[in-house]
Parts: sequence; C-alpha cells; structure tokens
Amino acid sequence: MTTVTLTMPKPLRANDDLVVIPRKEYESLKARAVPEYTPTAAERRAIARARKNFAAGKTISLAQLKDDLARRGR
Repeated sequence: MTTVTLTMPKPLRANDDLVVIPRKEYESLKARAVPEYTPTAAERRAIARARKNFAAGKTISLAQLKDDLARRGR
C-alpha cells in the first residue's frame, strides 16, 4: 500500500466545500464542462483579419451595426 500526502490550503473558509476525486474523473468532468474549441484554418484566418482590422481602428459601434442590419432586413 502506498502513502499519499495531501497539503490543504490554510485559508479554507467554513462555507467552502472541498471535494477529492481521482484525477481521471476530474479530467473527464473538466472535458465535459469546458470543451476545448479548435478553430478551422478558415476561422483562424478570419480571426487574424479581425484582429488586424481592430488594431487599425476599423470598427463600427453597436448602434451602427443594428442600423445596418435593420436596413438589410427590409
């Protein structure tokens, strides 16, 4: 049998809960709770283009966007 040593943080408050689960189970829960997103090549290019436009100050306000979308919907 192996010995396991746990170090508990000192500032654990009375209303804080502490849960101990195996690492594999934790990784499984984490993967389901916060799935990792990997953009496609086209999405990476679009993100890079958007960042470049933002850095250059090529932006519009939310009001302008709403007006443009409203006009296109007619």
